[in-house]
Amino acid sequence: MKAIVLKKITQVETKPLELEELPIPEPGYNEILIKVSACGICHTELDEIEGRKKPKLPVVLGHEVIGYVDRLGSKIKKFKIGDRVGVSWIYSSCGRCKFCTSGRENLCPDFKATGCDADGGYEEYMVVPEESAHSIPDVFSDLEAAPLMCAGAIGYRALKLTGIKDGENIGLYGFGASAHIVIQLIKHLYPNSKVFVFTRRKDDEPSKLAKKKGADWVGVTGDTPPEKIDKAIDTTPVGIPVKEALRNLEKGGRLVINAIRKETKIPELDYAEHLWNEKEIKSVANITRNDVQEFLSLAAEIPIKPEVKLFELEEANDALNALKHGKYKGAGVLRL
Repeated sequence: MKAIVLKKITQVETKPLELEELPIPEPGYNEILIKVSACGICHTELDEIEGRKKPKLPVVLGHEVIGYVDRLGSKIKKFKIGDRVGVSWIYSSCGRCKFCTSGRENLCPDFKATGCDADGGYEEYMVVPEESAHSIPDVFSDLEAAPLMCAGAIGYRALKLTGIKDGENIGLYGFGASAHIVIQLIKHLYPNSKVFVFTRRKDDEPSKLAKKKGADWVGVTGDTPPEKIDKAIDTTPVGIPVKEALRNLEKGGRLVINAIRKETKIPELDYAEHLWNEKEIKSVANITRNDVQEFLSLAAEIPIKPEVKLFELEEANDALNALKHGKYKGAGVLRL
């Protein structure tokens, strides 16, 4: 089978991913073999390639996987051959620790991530534990479903963690694959809330997409919105939006940082300006299986419509370079 393999940590501009022929993996007793049809492109892959998040090496990246069940392990009961399934960032967890037994397997000390600790979806076939595969609603095509598995599901978790109530203002720092799905959730669940979007550059592609998706105001990081924000989500790879979001928060507001790593440090904060008055900072760490299930049901009900930029598998290096430099809007997806 064809697979795109990362063998060393380096800058993404060096095009480090290599196309190789690998044997098709055999599923274990509790695993399914998936014939991959599409795999989303995520900023976390940049963190892996450039070493901010350490993957096993060599590794096949990709954790927004859509495909069809091709073979079953001996103990599989949930799926049958031909079923369409999706795989998210959570590949496996121990199932025994205090986090797993309380529905917080995202914090499991033995958490293993798809496309990082185990081979992911930048290949024609992959194996995954049955419990970490999810049925995909019929309303979505394979290409539309791929970004839902991480950008959508982790965005849903971040939105839940804000504790937003209808009518509260929310700020979105960054408007890429995740935020352009989150705004659709907000408009559906909290129709009386205003959404203020902060992007990297004035009138760039994400800014235009934010306006298209119904943002109430669009500015750049460093701007002051027309009203204070009660909640904020930061999906950017840099540190300065954390400081800026805290500056713009209302008293008692909460900022949720939806990023697995930051490329630059969070600047020094002034306690009185940025943290006093019971402002909060919360991080998103990984994802639970229940998050994915809840989100997919809600996404089908709305229905969520991702903006997809299509690439072929062999274009993975170019696709990730384009993601790093903000050269397309919405979500990038590799087609296999």
